[in-house]
Formats: sequence, C-alpha cells, structure tokens
Amino acid sequence: MNKRVFLIVLDSMGIGEMPDADAYGDKGTNTLLSCSKSQYFGAPNMGKLGLFNIDGVSCGEKEAHPTGVYGRMAESSKGKDTTIGHWEIAGIISEKPLPTYPQGFPQEVLDAFSSATGRGVLCNRPYSGTEVIKDYGDEHVRTGKLIVYTSADSVFQIAAHEDIVPPETLYEYCRMAREILQGEHGVGRVIARPFIGADGHYTRTTNRHDFSLIPPKTTMLDVLSDQGYDVIGVGKIKDIFAGKGLTEFTYTKGNADGINQTLQIMDRDFNGLCFVNLVDFDMLYGHRNDIDGYAKAIHYFDDFLPQLLGKLKEDDLLMITADHGCDPGYTVSTDHSREYTPYLIYGKQLEAKNIGTHATFSDIGATVLDYFGIKGDIAGKSVL
Repeated sequence: MNKRVFLIVLDSMGIGEMPDADAYGDKGTNTLLSCSKSQYFGAPNMGKLGLFNIDGVSCGEKEAHPTGVYGRMAESSKGKDTTIGHWEIAGIISEKPLPTYPQGFPQEVLDAFSSATGRGVLCNRPYSGTEVIKDYGDEHVRTGKLIVYTSADSVFQIAAHEDIVPPETLYEYCRMAREILQGEHGVGRVIARPFIGADGHYTRTTNRHDFSLIPPKTTMLDVLSDQGYDVIGVGKIKDIFAGKGLTEFTYTKGNADGINQTLQIMDRDFNGLCFVNLVDFDMLYGHRNDIDGYAKAIHYFDDFLPQLLGKLKEDDLLMITADHGCDPGYTVSTDHSREYTPYLIYGKQLEAKNIGTHATFSDIGATVLDYFGIKGDIAGKSVL
C-alpha cells in the first residue's frame, strides 16, 4: 500500500530565540509570540495538534489532550537563511555560513554580471525590497539598468519592471548570476524580484523565483527519488534544491495557491513525499514587520488545517514545521531571526506525544525516511 508524507514549511514561523541568538543579533526574538499579540491571531487547529504545548512556547492555550506529535527543533547549521534551513530539514548540516555582503557586492562580480546581461547595475547594497523599487524604480525604467541589492541574508536580488524586463528574461539574468556566484561568492540564493507600476508607485508581483546553489551533499529528496518514491515540490522547493531529488514540482502564487495546490495533490494517489513551502509569512509579513498581516496568515492556514487532515489516508502523515524565524515585532531588524522552529506530526496510526527539543532540523528528514523504512546517508535521527 502507498504511503504519503505531506511536509509543510510555514516559512519563518519561529517559536522563540535559540541560545546562540545573540551571536546573530537576534536576542529576544519570538515570531509566534509577536503574532499572538495581534487581534487577528488564532491557531486553534494547530493548537489541538500541540503547538502551544511545545516546550518554551508561552502563548496560546495549552491543549489538555493534544492529538499530534509535537516538539521544537534547533538549527545546527551556521546561519538563519531559507536555503540553509531547508537543506538542514532535508539532512545537510552546514558548518560554514553562506557569504553575505553588508557593503554590497565586489566590483568584479558586478562587472561580470553586467558583461553577461549587457545591462548596467543600480543600488548594490542591502535594502528593503519594497523601498528599493520606490527609490530606484524610476531610474531603472528610464535607463534599463537592473536593480541589484542584498539583505542580511546570503542573497543576490535582481529587481526589474515587467514591462522593461519580462519575467522570463529576468530569470535568464538570474541564471547568469547564479553561474557567476560560485565558490567564494556562492550566495545561497539569486532571487528574481519582478515589479509593476509607474511613476514611483511600484508593486512587486508574485512572479518571484529563487535560484539556489546545488545542495553539496545527499538529501532526503535524493534518497527517496533514488529508491523510486515520488518527491513532489510545491512553491519554491524546486528553487531551494535546484531541482535536485525532485520527481515533480509546481510553483505557487502565494500561500492561498500553495494550500489549494496541496489539497489537490492530496486527492492524488502517489507514493512518497509532497514537500511544500508557504512563503507569504516571511516575504510579505515578517520582512515588513507586519504583525497583523503575519497573524492573519497564520489564522488563514489554520482555518484550512481541518481540510488537510481530512484528506489524509490511513497510512499518511502530515508534518508542519518552519525553516527559521522572522519576528515581525522585532523592530531592530526586518531580517530572519535565529529561532527554534515547531514540529507537528499527525497520522491516524500515530500516538500523540511531546518529543521535547531536538538538536537539529535534520531529524525531520530522518523521520521522513524512517517512515518509509529507508536508511539514507543524511544527518539526523527519527523522532518516531
């Protein structure tokens, strides 16, 4: 009989600072706690699984009899990036942080990029994604130069107006940048940031794409696909893993689309893993310090949780976790935060329990493989 695992990453929904948070400038961060202070916050269905019973969670109402396996995960890798977090979930612990560029990218990188694209570059420094198009959008439209910027994370971001640089052309420019940004300058992600609008009034579109480094080691995706299992990526999973280990993928236009596509996949008969990233928590709300928006997004997902659970077959598992934090209430920063992440598992055959605190996200990937009865050469150990 087929087994299916649905692993959903609520991108950036951390649940409290890790012991080394101060080293990352994140002392006092707690994404879930900040969101819980909003009048729009609500997560009763995740609460039933055990979200508010997790060690260290100090918000929400604890469930007398949780129905899921629940615990918190610590990040072993050096970093707090989306790529690093997802790689660790899939079994790779990164001993070195990916490079960051607080002063902007070196001239040799920009020269190589301009030579490849035939276009000049604007900005080249850390910047808010919404502010950079406000400040440089008019000049970009006038000159055709590409807006290149970064953040506290290991990213090379390229913003361009869709009427000046069509999204497919922008994606090709990103692939060029990805070829350049290897080795010493191997950033975690090159990100396409298309926008629309006119005369200083610009809005980013949902046509974002991420172009990640190829994972340097074997992941649970590789192990599963090599063993003949289906590995379906939803959202930016394909970009994060550079397609490696996936047998099928689909992009999404945000959380609502991601949830809908997951529900459709649940109606299919397949044997393996459906790996989902819901990006809006991070991209639209965490990075903009929008507490109410983040709280609404949590509530929106939680409202769909009964439908997701209702589509599970007898041998299916639903797993919910995150890849890092991005505390919208931490006004010192709008970037990712070094936090514990939640791990909720529900299956009709599972006995509910508190698994406490685990030392690495990689225990998630190991748990997935263990459920399929596979031993793979990845980090971590099963929690089941």
